[in-house]
Amino acid sequence: MRSRDDRIPDGPAVERALELGVCGVGGRLDAAPASLTEALALVDAAHGERVARRLERFAAAPDGGHVWTRDEDGLLWLGRLDGAWRYDMRAAAHEVDLVHVRPCRWLADPVPPRDVPGAVRAAFARGGRNWQQIRDAEVSSASVALWERFSDA
Repeated sequence: MRSRDDRIPDGPAVERALELGVCGVGGRLDAAPASLTEALALVDAAHGERVARRLERFAAAPDGGHVWTRDEDGLLWLGRLDGAWRYDMRAAAHEVDLVHVRPCRWLADPVPPRDVPGAVRAAFARGGRNWQQIRDAEVSSASVALWERFSDA
């Protein structure tokens, strides 16, 4: 959940997402789109096709899908998507470029480092900014097991 805008520090967007119970990607717009279709067109015009495709993949990810994020201290958090895409027009969302969001249930605490799957650590070590699929076959089952072990639900 790091902005593609280098002027925005990494930590505040993740902090906001964990606090509000959302997962999101950047791509600020001047006005709130009325639909995902409109958002995709506006993001394409403002930020390019790659950013629009990333938004489309984010919005299409299944509810219940597991997501990972890294906070400012390098700790890794596991969450589950829990709802549809929406555009967050609030100034605080715009400020940290976390405007395309979905409800997400995050674990109450970061996953202990020893329990984080190696492929998750490797994905973050590569330095990507946001919304990457981790294609390692073991990550999905490991994420499910960690969710069952550490979640309250």
